[in-house]
Amino acid sequence: MVIVKANERSEAGQMPSEAELVAMGKLNEKMIKAGVLASGEGLHPTSRGWRVTFQGGKRDVVQGPFSPAKEQVGGFWILNVKSQDEVLEWVKQIPFTQGEVVEIRKAFEPEDFEPVVKTKAGKKVIADEKKFYKKQKKS
Repeated sequence: MVIVKANERSEAGQMPSEAELVAMGKLNEKMIKAGVLASGEGLHPTSRGWRVTFQGGKRDVVQGPFSPAKEQVGGFWILNVKSQDEVLEWVKQIPFTQGEVVEIRKAFEPEDFEPVVKTKAGKKVIADEKKFYKKQKKS
C-alpha cells in the first residue's frame, strides 16, 4: 500500500490542478495496463471525516479536522507487486513536485496470521480469507 500523507494544501481542501490530475491519470493508466493497480483514491480533508475510539464497549466519535496535517492520510494506492524494488519503481514515477510524502506499507496476508490461530473458528477465518484473495486475484 502506498499511503499519500496529507499536507496543508490537501487539508485546506485545495484540489490538484488540471495538469496534476492529467499527470496522475497517466500514471494510474500505466499501472492499470501493467496489472498492478488494485485500488487508489484521494481523500477529502479530515474536516469532512470522523475518528472513532474503541474502549471496552464504549465508542467515542469525534468529528475532524485532525492535526497535524502531515500525520494524516491524504490518499492511497494499493499495488499488487512482487517485490520492494517493484513498488519503489512505481512510487518513483508519482508526479509529485511540492514536497509531498508517501509511505509504503505491506498489507498482511492470511498466512501471516497462521502462527496465532489455534481454533477451528480461527482456521476457518484464515481459509475463507485465502479463498477471497484467490478469487480477487482472478478477477
